[in-house]
Amino acid sequence: MGRLTNKVAIITGGASGMGREMVNLFTKEGAQVIAADINEKAVAVVNELENVHGMVLDVSSDDSWKTMMEDVIAEFGKVDILINNAGISSEKGINDTTLADWQLMMGINGFGPFLGMKHVIPYMVKEGKGAVVNISSFTAQIGMGLNSYSASKGAVRAISKAAATQYGRMGVRVNAVFPGIIETPMTHKLEESKELVNQMIQATPLQRLGQPADIANAVLYLASDEASYVTGAELVIDGGYSAQ
Repeated sequence: MGRLTNKVAIITGGASGMGREMVNLFTKEGAQVIAADINEKAVAVVNELENVHGMVLDVSSDDSWKTMMEDVIAEFGKVDILINNAGISSEKGINDTTLADWQLMMGINGFGPFLGMKHVIPYMVKEGKGAVVNISSFTAQIGMGLNSYSASKGAVRAISKAAATQYGRMGVRVNAVFPGIIETPMTHKLEESKELVNQMIQATPLQRLGQPADIANAVLYLASDEASYVTGAELVIDGGYSAQ
């Protein structure tokens, strides 16, 4: 307890799934958390939680980020932690992917984290410190699917390393987490196929699917001062799947 005392953290996609788990954990550890999400109804729900401030955000919109950051700075005066977690998924292969599909995926999964860093890191630089954790995917490392989702998460991997090298000298750490298949609302469609899920479990050395807490605990470490000498790192959390 208290690992994030006096910290102000922004968590995108914070109203559900892995993001909601991070919000719960971060508040337990003493942070004031901005749970940013495009789902207005879900934002209203998390806004009722103690030390959580729900804000509506379209991560793919430059103007939406700008407006939210004006409100955050007016309310809190700083941002210590940014977790770029919001994202969407797709199982479409190359032949079925349209230009609109590609642009939507890249806009949210790729451009979203880029915009988050663009709008938040300057405030961290002013303070001479800060921690950013970008959520990529194990598909960015093993090429699973050959689709727009893998490509968008590969973009997250690349910009995380670029930002780590650029802003490290200014006191800002940037790391990336690579989840495997995690049981969240986004993966429920996958879970409708018991056969496919069983195949995935059998193919995973730890013999289970991941839970949101598996990711939240790792993100907590990277966001905390305990990871003060960690930047540009890639933490894969997939039950050993990609190690094979």
